Amino acid sequence: MNILWLLLTVLVFSALVKLGFWQSSRALEKEQRLSRIDQLKSKNPLSLQQVNLLTMNENINDMPVAIEGEFDEHAVFLLDNQVNNGRLGYRVYQVLITEQYAVLVNLGWVQGSVNRQELPKIKSLSDKHYVHGNVRLIEVGIQLQEQVFSDVQWPLRIQQVELDKFSSLINRQLLPFVIYLDKKEDIGFEKNWQPIVMPPEKHRAYAFQWFSLAIAWIMLMGWARFGARKTSENNQNNNLKKSSPLKKEA
Repeated sequence: MNILWLLLTVLVFSALVKLGFWQSSRALEKEQRLSRIDQLKSKNPLSLQQVNLLTMNENINDMPVAIEGEFDEHAVFLLDNQVNNGRLGYRVYQVLITEQYAVLVNLGWVQGSVNRQELPKIKSLSDKHYVHGNVRLIEVGIQLQEQVFSDVQWPLRIQQVELDKFSSLINRQLLPFVIYLDKKEDIGFEKNWQPIVMPPEKHRAYAFQWFSLAIAWIMLMGWARFGARKTSENNQNNNLKKSSPLKKEA
């Protein structure tokens, strides 16, 4: 019993502390990224060629870029299940083609229909454009079911951005990142994105909660192991005193 109690106590305590440190590290990562974004704002935008050359050696996330190219008016992707102010909608991605490259551009958010079979009616971009934006690396999330694209019709509803599969669909090799349009650009749709969804302060609040739970767990298990036993022994002693016969005076 003592070994089981000790194992349970240590395992749960370790897990709670680990979660606390993980949230603390996430807070530090977010602070460093915010600081880096501020530094990048003062730099001149790069070309796609410059960014592509830096891909293997540097962190290109959030780098400012300036691109001149022509949008493929057919290659439009609608990322499903994107919520904005309580409204369900889509993020619109369209392929931009330059002299050397093809890159996926995030044009913004559009509201969806209550009818899931009905896609939003959007006007895709065409012709040449000169745009500013920022590089965003794709974070691969949990995918419950693999995306299989057959009988493709544009615009194409997607559940996750998968650049390799998109490249096969359009017969062009897309660059391994996405460009988010600058919010000052007058083309596109509602540009409601934030580089960081959860601020460092919230991560630290979660870390404090996990550390507090770890302390509370140790206190609870300590009381359950020692405090409860001591209380039981005291109760037994009191019961023995009450049940023992009183000596009569001579």
